[in-house]
Amino acid sequence: MSFKGKTVIITGASSGIGEALANEIASRGANLVLGARQFVTLCEIAQNLEKKYGIKAVAVQCDVSREEDCKLLIHQAIHTFKGIDILINNAGISMRALFKDLDLVVLKNLMDVNFWGAVYCTKYAMEEILKSKGSIVGVSSIAGFKGLPGRTGYSASKFAMNGFLDSLRVENLKTGVHVMTACPGFTASNIRSTALSKDGTAHGETSMEEEKMMTAEEVAKIIADGIQKRERVLVMTNQGKLTVLLNKLIPGWLDKKVYEVFAKEKNPLLR
Repeated sequence: MSFKGKTVIITGASSGIGEALANEIASRGANLVLGARQFVTLCEIAQNLEKKYGIKAVAVQCDVSREEDCKLLIHQAIHTFKGIDILINNAGISMRALFKDLDLVVLKNLMDVNFWGAVYCTKYAMEEILKSKGSIVGVSSIAGFKGLPGRTGYSASKFAMNGFLDSLRVENLKTGVHVMTACPGFTASNIRSTALSKDGTAHGETSMEEEKMMTAEEVAKIIADGIQKRERVLVMTNQGKLTVLLNKLIPGWLDKKVYEVFAKEKNPLLR
């Protein structure tokens, strides 16, 4: 499949993996509809992509936790480009706090953005993607296969996204619609610095060594290639593939290893 001339919606497109995806996919000739809360930044990104690649890019202010915003994002894409070929549900937030200390509003926020945001956008785009036999993509995480300590809400939301996409894939085996779950490893982006603490405020600093992680640009290229090849599930790192395998074979042993890893992070929650 070629991206040239296709209409691609990307949520969470103002930074991190979303911004990198916008650049990568624009470089392959697609027209873009970019959604995010940071509208001024989003407009600048869209204008720069149009100048650099000669494509058309539309910025739409969108908080994916709001159903009406998601509906307007999809309608703007249809109004501007008369159809939709690819929807990339990328918008997401993280968290870092032990469940015993957590204000439950944090879990609700995580589910509203990471899970319901993908559901809302997919629901309103579904009719057009069925017509185009296009792609629905969810940017998930290894945390959607293995629960991570201090990230109960994040893991729950990604497990939910994975289940949603898996069911959707089976429903559409005969329709020609492609459904892909993309699971990066730890990625150097702002998602950890904006992760919610126990009371719902942003941490403002990362607890991990960003320089050892995948870059957002690397993740974006793998996702774009996966869409072109119409892949089913992308687990992007050897560590991630090993985690998925070991969780099936020796889950109790893996629990201990995951505990050990997170007990060594900066300012650890586990003692």
